[in-house]
Amino acid sequence: MYRTHNNGELRLSHAGKRVKLSGWVQTIRDKGFLIWIDLRDRYGITQLVLEEEKSAPELLEKVRRLGREFVISVTGIVIEREAKNPKISTGEIEILVENIEILNPSKLPPFTIEDETDGGEELRMKYRYLDIRRNLVKDKLIFRSQVAQKVREILSQQDFVEVETPVLIKSTPEGARDFVVPSRMNPGQFYALPQSPQTFKQLLMVGGLERYFQIVKCFRDEDLRADRQPEFTQIDCEMAFVEQEDILNIFEDLLKKLLQDIKGVEIGDFPRITYAEAMKKYGNDKPDIRFGMEFTELNALAQGKGFQVFDSQELIVGIAAPSCAGYTRKEIDQLIDWVKKPQIGALGLVWVKYNIDGSMKSSVDKFYSPEDLKAWADAMGAQPGDLLLVMAGPANKTRKQLSELRMEMAKRLNLRNPEEFAPLWVVDFPLLEWDEETQRYYAMHHPFTAPKPEDLNLLEENPKEVRANAYDLVLNGNEIGGGSIRIYNKEIQSKMFEILGFTEEEAKAQFGFLMNAFEFGAPPHGGIAFGFDRLVAILDGAETIRDYIAFPKNNAGRDVMIDAPAKIAEEQLEELNLRIEEK
Repeated sequence: MYRTHNNGELRLSHAGKRVKLSGWVQTIRDKGFLIWIDLRDRYGITQLVLEEEKSAPELLEKVRRLGREFVISVTGIVIEREAKNPKISTGEIEILVENIEILNPSKLPPFTIEDETDGGEELRMKYRYLDIRRNLVKDKLIFRSQVAQKVREILSQQDFVEVETPVLIKSTPEGARDFVVPSRMNPGQFYALPQSPQTFKQLLMVGGLERYFQIVKCFRDEDLRADRQPEFTQIDCEMAFVEQEDILNIFEDLLKKLLQDIKGVEIGDFPRITYAEAMKKYGNDKPDIRFGMEFTELNALAQGKGFQVFDSQELIVGIAAPSCAGYTRKEIDQLIDWVKKPQIGALGLVWVKYNIDGSMKSSVDKFYSPEDLKAWADAMGAQPGDLLLVMAGPANKTRKQLSELRMEMAKRLNLRNPEEFAPLWVVDFPLLEWDEETQRYYAMHHPFTAPKPEDLNLLEENPKEVRANAYDLVLNGNEIGGGSIRIYNKEIQSKMFEILGFTEEEAKAQFGFLMNAFEFGAPPHGGIAFGFDRLVAILDGAETIRDYIAFPKNNAGRDVMIDAPAKIAEEQLEELNLRIEEK
């Protein structure tokens, strides 16, 4: 037996008890006559003490050979600690050491295993197994496990069946590049890793399971960022004999229970807005509604006054930044420089100070009277002391730029409280997106998304006006889940493929198995998938997902710990009938 207790367990009530503990050496403090050791495991830290006058010389010699991260096992007596430490759970006791066994020595770690470490991100990723020993990372992985267990509990109570779907599948167009795997037994042919289990969960509905879920790995070969990894995890769900309202109610309840059970937060019914409303009010389809600063369109008030910059533009739109009228000219210039960054791409920014005394001061005083500017302020619901920030240009581009500015202002004003949770549903997305470059339609979600029944007649005459029977669940400005009612009728699915530019042969080659299944009594069905990594991070008040993944990739898609991806041996290439050609 390596231990009778863990290192976060012992209390003053255990005083006088002989115990055995094991773990890693966190720190050693040698005062000559007294030696203290902090012993750490997953559960906490226990202080060990040795007295030079009372401890055997060979024991003291062994202790003085210890270093950070040595793995040791200790036997001793629990005693009351003189200088108590209220910061740790075992702070009232220490262990008077009788014996120490070195289970494994350790090289000096490349960074300190502390909450505030001296290791940079790349170094910590290279030695991720050491980074996991730090509380900040360990606790995030434990939190992830708790959320996963709660999800399984909630869905199982709702009669969902957990089913694993294949990882080696066929390449299908789902909006991103596939990772592909060559088949040795089928020369010249390839599997793909699934971007999602989309077609399989639909086939499970055809199979009559009715309620399916899976916490599943998905793979997309796309450019990375802080909240994106090449392999990620979804809570994938599908239901038969349901309409949109059924799905929204069930999965709204799932998030409510997660917030209540995991965070102790009670949330009422989630607001719902259409995609068109989200774009008009917030400039994006995943708005953060923890704060205001909704968009106000000003074309009717701002055009026709001789200001050519506005008169020539498709859209003039602004936000009112609360209590910012006191910004200095330097601070306003910094905002103007910020929107001109290449990542934002704006040409400029018009500002109006609605001063506390009710007076107006702006960058366009030459063209607009105080009464004109007051009309802007009234339209925007601004109060004295607010700063109006106005942009103009092509509608879609300008809304996107103002959305970025809105989020930046919220950040500067500390309006994005990570312990506040503001979910909402976004519904009625467009079914299709037109791409000018390729001169064709693409599915906004995926090719199996059903049109709104009342829009079916528009598929032939006006496809761009067709709304999808689709929905996204947004939390704190992040899309955490999305799904749709599916097409289950072969004729409608064939029409969808035709609009998307598939020939009949291409559609049959890619999705013949699904189309065939639809001929054998496919039920009405729909589903949703949650980005599990992102959901966990948001619930824990974090901006990025990386620390919630045990072994993440860096921004280049590399695992620097195991040095992957890597070249493979010529023998393996020959077995796979592959040859590498240098460019």
